Amino acid sequence: MNNPSEKDLNPVESISIDLDAEFRESNIREILDKLDRELIGLKPVKTRINEIAALLLVDRVRKQIGLSAGAPSLHMCFTGNPGTGKTTVALRMAEILHRLGYVREGHLVSVTRDDLVGQYIGHTAPKTKEVIKRAMGGVLFIDEAYYLYKPENERDYGAESIEILLQTMENNRDDLVVILAGYQDRMDKFFQSNPGMRSRIAHHVDFPDYGPNELVAIAKLMLAAQNYRFSPDGEKAFEEYIRLRMTLEYFANARSVRNALDRARLRQANRLFTQGKKTLTSIDLMTIEAEDIRASRVFLEGKLDHTAGAIS
Repeated sequence: MNNPSEKDLNPVESISIDLDAEFRESNIREILDKLDRELIGLKPVKTRINEIAALLLVDRVRKQIGLSAGAPSLHMCFTGNPGTGKTTVALRMAEILHRLGYVREGHLVSVTRDDLVGQYIGHTAPKTKEVIKRAMGGVLFIDEAYYLYKPENERDYGAESIEILLQTMENNRDDLVVILAGYQDRMDKFFQSNPGMRSRIAHHVDFPDYGPNELVAIAKLMLAAQNYRFSPDGEKAFEEYIRLRMTLEYFANARSVRNALDRARLRQANRLFTQGKKTLTSIDLMTIEAEDIRASRVFLEGKLDHTAGAIS
């Protein structure tokens, strides 16, 4: 029997494609650049998102010349600690998917267990289906997804929600992308208990914690977005604050930075109000001083205010 020729194996004629032109036409560079500006660091995450974007772009080009390999699986899992940018990346991924034609609308619907699981018989299915309906044509982002599964509670209805999600992820994968998110160790246990869910997740992206210098840079970006800035001494004080805060419980990366800045602004406003200065300049109103930072309990006590659940 004769071996098949190269021509037989490759019946499609050679066609030249300008991939750079396709990339420019898709306008996804704008989104990738925006993501780079929005998030400090996270190089492994940004690299992976660029790789996924490249895969989708090449897949789209292949379809244009008849080299379809079937729709790629796009469901994802984002793992990492709170405040590491998972929701922001999910939002930008929804935009990339939309511009490349993998979802119709490109919106993001972000939910938790409470949005999906009911409290009595017959309540879970309509709740889950309503969320799915809102997310169709876009991305469904389920934060702390492992809370959907509570095997220790025989009367828990999370399994029903998972079953509906599994069916939708399989049957509607050309119209909905699901992104699960949460701590890595808990997501690993969730997948061990739900192999059907694991088999539907094609891309796993781990979000590392930020380092002290990155968190200070994030703080400066957050302040600039609100027309504030640190004084030189204020920035030094915040650097010390961050290094101390990272050693304490309930630290949540950029989320903790945002909370710290909110309290620093409160102290700044109180300082300006009580100092007795009749006339304030725009510089006064913009500047966070060292004293606005050092009044934090992180410096005074070095321990959490457990009652409030946060450092003040």
